[in-house]
Amino acid sequence: MDEDARVAALMQKMLRKKLYVLISTPRVAPEKLKPLLATHLDYMVDLERRGLLFASGPLTDAGGAPSGHGLTILRTKDAAEARAIAEAEPFVAQGLRSFELKEWTVMEGTLGLRVNLSDQSIEVA
Repeated sequence: MDEDARVAALMQKMLRKKLYVLISTPRVAPEKLKPLLATHLDYMVDLERRGLLFASGPLTDAGGAPSGHGLTILRTKDAAEARAIAEAEPFVAQGLRSFELKEWTVMEGTLGLRVNLSDQSIEVA
């Protein structure tokens, strides 16, 4: 099998799921984000409940304190919808953060889920 055919065979069953990644950068010192933090969290939880938020959280240097940078991955129909969601995020809407939008194609990876029936707990790995 030549190399092109091997690559095609390996990629044939890969997910190829399009998601949108927002990398946010603070325009102010991290402590200036705190007054809007609850509003930001409400906004993100609402996106999660609506099925639009794949994952989100702060970025830090290895072992470092939060710097105000963030990473958000959205499940939207297109980049325009992702951009609208990003522009409405409270930190961005108030001019406290800017963002960079990237399209991400998920090809490989795993998701682990453990449901413990005895105590009705769930672990995500």
